[in-house]
Amino acid sequence: MKCRFRRKILYILLLFIDRIILLLPVYFSLIIGKFGGFLAYLFLPKYSKLAKENLKMAFKDEKSRHQINEIARNVFANLGMSAAEVLSMPKIKRQLDKKMYGVGFEKIDKALSKGKGAIILSAHFGNWELMPMYFVAKGYPLSVIARRIYYEKYDEWVKLLRDSTGVNVIFRDESPRKVLEVLKNNEILGILPDQDIDSIEGVFVRFFNKPAYTAIAPVSLAMRMGSPIFPCFIMREGARHKIVVEDPVSLRFSENKQEDIVKNTQLWSNVVESYIRKYPEQWVWMHRRWKTKPGK
Repeated sequence: MKCRFRRKILYILLLFIDRIILLLPVYFSLIIGKFGGFLAYLFLPKYSKLAKENLKMAFKDEKSRHQINEIARNVFANLGMSAAEVLSMPKIKRQLDKKMYGVGFEKIDKALSKGKGAIILSAHFGNWELMPMYFVAKGYPLSVIARRIYYEKYDEWVKLLRDSTGVNVIFRDESPRKVLEVLKNNEILGILPDQDIDSIEGVFVRFFNKPAYTAIAPVSLAMRMGSPIFPCFIMREGARHKIVVEDPVSLRFSENKQEDIVKNTQLWSNVVESYIRKYPEQWVWMHRRWKTKPGK
C-alpha cells in the first residue's frame, strides 16, 4: 500500500514538473535538469556509489579517484538534462535541426535499398529517448523494442510521449512476429541491448574486460533475417545532440551457429564499449551491468 501511495505521489509530481518544463525555454529546462541530476547524485547514495564502483572496475588504473567522482557526477547531470529534454520533446521536435543532427545516415539508406530492413543497435547512452524521434522526423519507418514500466500510469504516460513522436513501440512481452514483421517490411528496428536482463536469452561476452551477460536478440535477428546491424549513438554536445551511424557489424557465419552468436555479440559489444570509453559521462553507470555471473 505504501509503495502504491508513493508511486501515485511521484506520478502527480511528474505531471506537475512536466507542465512547468513545457512553459520554460529548453535552455532553462536543461539548467533545472542538470541541477536535479546533481541533487540525485547527492541524495541517492546507493546509486552514486554503484556508479563509482562500476567506473573504478572499468577503468582501474586509467583514472584517478577525482576523475571517477567527476565522471559519476556528470553521469547524473546528463540524466537530469535528459529527463528535462524528454519532457520538452514537443518543443525539441519543432526545433529539430537546431537541436540535433545526424552523421552516416546514408549507410542506412543503402541498406534499406536492399529490402531486408535494418537493425539500429544503441545503448542507454546520451539521451537515447531523443534518437527515435529524430529518425521518424527524417522519414525513416522505425519501431523500438521496450519493456513495460511496472506502474501502469507511468507506462501509459511514456507510451503517449513516444506515440506523439511517431515512434512505434513493441513491448518485449508482445508476439515476436511483430518484431519480424518490421524487418520483413523493410523497416528499421531499434534495440538497446546494453543492460543485464537475466529474463531474456543471452550469452557472456567481455565488456570492460569482465564477463557480462548480454542479449543475443540483435544477432539472432540479423542472422535469421539477413538484416544489417548498425551501431548508432547519440552524444550530447552542450545543448545540441549528434547522432552517429557506424558501419554495419561484419557478422561471422560458420557451421557453428552458437559460436557465431557469441562472436557476433562480442563484435557489437566492442563498439558500444568504445563509445562509452570515449564519453564515459554519457552512459548509465548506476546499472548493475555485471550482475549475472557465469555458471549461475
